[in-house]
Amino acid sequence: MKPVPGSFCWFELATTDQAAAKDFYSSLFGWTFTDTPGGPDGGDYTMFANDGRTAAAAYKLRDEMRAHGVPPNWMVYIAVEDVDRAVKHAADLGGTVTVKPLDVMNAGRMAVLQDPTGATFSIWQSRQHGGVDTKGEVNSVSWADLQTRDQAAAARFYSDLFGWKMVEGESMQPARPGDYYHIVNGRDFIGGVPPPRDGNPHVPPHWLIYVEVADCRASAQKAVSLGARVYVQPMEIGKEGLISVLADPQGAVFALHQVSRR
Repeated sequence: MKPVPGSFCWFELATTDQAAAKDFYSSLFGWTFTDTPGGPDGGDYTMFANDGRTAAAAYKLRDEMRAHGVPPNWMVYIAVEDVDRAVKHAADLGGTVTVKPLDVMNAGRMAVLQDPTGATFSIWQSRQHGGVDTKGEVNSVSWADLQTRDQAAAARFYSDLFGWKMVEGESMQPARPGDYYHIVNGRDFIGGVPPPRDGNPHVPPHWLIYVEVADCRASAQKAVSLGARVYVQPMEIGKEGLISVLADPQGAVFALHQVSRR
């Protein structure tokens, strides 16, 4: 099934140690994995599954990427109807094309872009591969935040490119500068843009994925036992539940979210 345009449709880990990453995420989230040829530099491409349904993917960073300082990271893919048209539109809006449109066999067509504030993301035009089969369920990605130093500029760019709305919350009123911007795609709340004061000024702009878990504290503790580093200890975020921000043993940053039990 084709993903809804403007939705987060794929989540891809670039890592320095693919075998170790497979062990970590399968142990933490119960993901199973399948390796297939087709990764960079002739390596394997790992597909993670949550309860038998595709949840994410992983590959080993190319030496060239590491030489240019690309760290282990989680990449978000956003669905579009036409990659080439979206790339042109993004460039007109001040974005940068870092990987030009290319076909991924018969699965789809993609490109890698950087928004005007410096955050990198990918776009995906589905053909035979629609993306993740599980989203928002326990042990699957449920949300993504854009960490940026220029909230207003980023909001304008993504709203113009994907038709996203930036709202203050369930009221659906437009978000005001300095608010946490809730991203709405169509009728779906899919992510957010925190105000700059909530971020680390020393960390480059980036997208941060949240994986839904049943117990945030227990999952964070387990992640640490598996070699992860905690950047934000489990904390309550009002009625939205609990979150924690971590880095896996290779350094890729991700977050956990637990729905409020109140």
